[in-house]
Amino acid sequence: MEKITENILLEKGSPKTNKLEQIKTLNLSKLGLKLQDLPVKLLSRLRSLERLDLSGNCLQELPKAMVMPVLGFLDLSDNQMEDVTTLESLCSLEELKMENNPYITVSDNYKVMVLLPNLRIYNGKDVSTTANHLRYVYTENLRTRIAAVWEKSFSLPDSISAEEMTALEKNFIASARQQVKFGPSSVRDFTKWRVEILAKEYFSSLTEPKEELEHKDSSSTEERRDVSAPSKRKRAASAASVGVTPRKKLRTDSSASSLKDDPPKPSVRLRPQTPTQDNTVRMSPRKRSQPLSTPTRGKRSAEKTRRASAVLQTTEEVSVKVEEQRDAHIPPTKKTHMETKQPVHLKPLHVLQCHSKQDSSEDFSTQLWACAFQPPPDSNDVGGESRLVATCGGDSLCVIDCETGMVMKKYKVAGENFFALAWSTILMSRGSNAPAQPCSILAAGGKRGLVKLIHPRNNLAYGEFRASRKSLSVLRFNHQQRSFLFTGSYDNKIVMWDIGGVNSQYKYKVVQLLVLETSATPLHVCLPLTSPSSHVLTACEDGLQCYNTQLGNNNNTTKRSKEMEITFPIYKKEDKDHDYHTVDGLSFLTEDIVASKNYMHGSIYLWNWTQTKAQRPNKKTRSVCAVVLAELQWAKTDIPYLALNTCPNQAYIVCGDDKGRLWMYLINSLSSFQTETPIQPTEVLEWPTPVRKGVGEVEGPSINCVAMDPELNFLVALSDKNMVIVWKRERST
Repeated sequence: MEKITENILLEKGSPKTNKLEQIKTLNLSKLGLKLQDLPVKLLSRLRSLERLDLSGNCLQELPKAMVMPVLGFLDLSDNQMEDVTTLESLCSLEELKMENNPYITVSDNYKVMVLLPNLRIYNGKDVSTTANHLRYVYTENLRTRIAAVWEKSFSLPDSISAEEMTALEKNFIASARQQVKFGPSSVRDFTKWRVEILAKEYFSSLTEPKEELEHKDSSSTEERRDVSAPSKRKRAASAASVGVTPRKKLRTDSSASSLKDDPPKPSVRLRPQTPTQDNTVRMSPRKRSQPLSTPTRGKRSAEKTRRASAVLQTTEEVSVKVEEQRDAHIPPTKKTHMETKQPVHLKPLHVLQCHSKQDSSEDFSTQLWACAFQPPPDSNDVGGESRLVATCGGDSLCVIDCETGMVMKKYKVAGENFFALAWSTILMSRGSNAPAQPCSILAAGGKRGLVKLIHPRNNLAYGEFRASRKSLSVLRFNHQQRSFLFTGSYDNKIVMWDIGGVNSQYKYKVVQLLVLETSATPLHVCLPLTSPSSHVLTACEDGLQCYNTQLGNNNNTTKRSKEMEITFPIYKKEDKDHDYHTVDGLSFLTEDIVASKNYMHGSIYLWNWTQTKAQRPNKKTRSVCAVVLAELQWAKTDIPYLALNTCPNQAYIVCGDDKGRLWMYLINSLSSFQTETPIQPTEVLEWPTPVRKGVGEVEGPSINCVAMDPELNFLVALSDKNMVIVWKRERST
């Protein structure tokens, strides 16, 4: 005879009702129940059940398929529970009692906290802190070690049968269980159990990208499926993928020497690297007529895409002593009128190697691609002081204190190659009617197409979501609607997301708002300073495009094409050997003035956004010509992707070149400039020539990216040879 029937459930449930679907509390304690006495089909009708008491029975486990979507409290005290993994389907549980179960171990307690993502109270105690540590910090440490096992002993052949794949997976998981050791011995069973799960996920991330998956737009993007992605923008010298034209110049990068396992020393001096046979090649951007193979950025790699294994840690600075020298001044051809701002004077303060492979001081091959200062509290990216800068390149992201040169946080993801990052300030709700608190977060992404969400202050990478099946090239937050994030990727799309806020348990939700379809890879995304929600400018491989990003107002289209394309006078000088359409630098100086740079032009355009936007686009091409205000003289180079940046609060434009120099322009007033001749820089900061004792000076590298804090107290430049250069403003006494 069945112990549990519909009549018994109605009798022991409350409130009293004749429908199982309306029961909210159910007491099935002390009935001598065993697993076979729990009818899954019947119990699954308890869709509104919030509290369930199964204490005082003989249960060794629960039915695996039992689903109770709103169950928040479960009492399993005084049973004989052995297998806690059967609780996984009860994902809404917030409170669980399992006292007086003689077979439950410490490892089982830890398993419960990982399996139940909402669990806060366990056996009457608040376990939120321990549970979050296990779910995030402990898990990410295990992921890092699992990735290391794969890197050391395994690889994925290009051609492999299903049987061989199964055997490879089995061997890898067994090796990971045996080799990964972390935490106290008392939780060894929990660690092996968790390692097996994570190793399966990691292996799947290596094999799933080979399948062609249908793209689906999703409002909730907490998926963890990985797909293959290119390694980035730098051209490889492969005739199969890129047609080499006469105009394309090759640049030889220095390769890293053999990596050492020794820990980095507190202070090192650099020496120049000599080219080896493993040189990488950096070439100019492709023409639109060339094959659509995605370009690579950084060192060419044949590695398969790997699951990100992330861990935040505080690291020791690898500092570099810098020889002081005079800043080189280039006298302008025409004196500028300094009406409101005076020129700033900067001196080199630190040169850091904090993105090295295996922390080797001999690594000069890791390319650094993006940096940004933490926004000051209550700022809109215009004013305020900040001394923390985030930098990314290779498999790591660092947060650096510019004053001390200390690397405050370091975040590593095995198999990733970071190309883009962005700061924002979102709200963290605290519950219990407490007001939400603002918190600064970082978003970072790269070749894997995943956006990592990081809360540096709490040393926590709290989430990720897939933004694209291809590599990410650029990230940008809206500085007014601060949860709105733009992601640009190599599938020729820019997507606008709302990442929302977080609660104290770091729960979040990502919603896709818009998809902007570009004609080529987006390199930079720029928003007007005072109206960032109306339009977005995107600098692409084949030109500069403008999109309407307003939501509502009878414009509910989620996929949009360009509103107009903005062209430049230099286009008229194109020929078969010169293609100037690639815009590899873009930033607003004021609400009306935009600075942009066309590859191979040798100048920086200043043009009026309002007047350009007011023009009527050509009906056929949807293009308008930029209303150019002036040209700034810049370096003659064939190296692409040397990005400029602006400091609106101090009226400065800065762009690095391929010799380690920084070209600085103070733009107080354009009325005093003659637009017929290019404006000379206010100052050119020479490469600070760091040295290593007994070896020599390091030659000036290409400066891929620059960033300034809003008051220009600090300037940070990233190089293509694994060096972060920090400049500090000298104040007159």
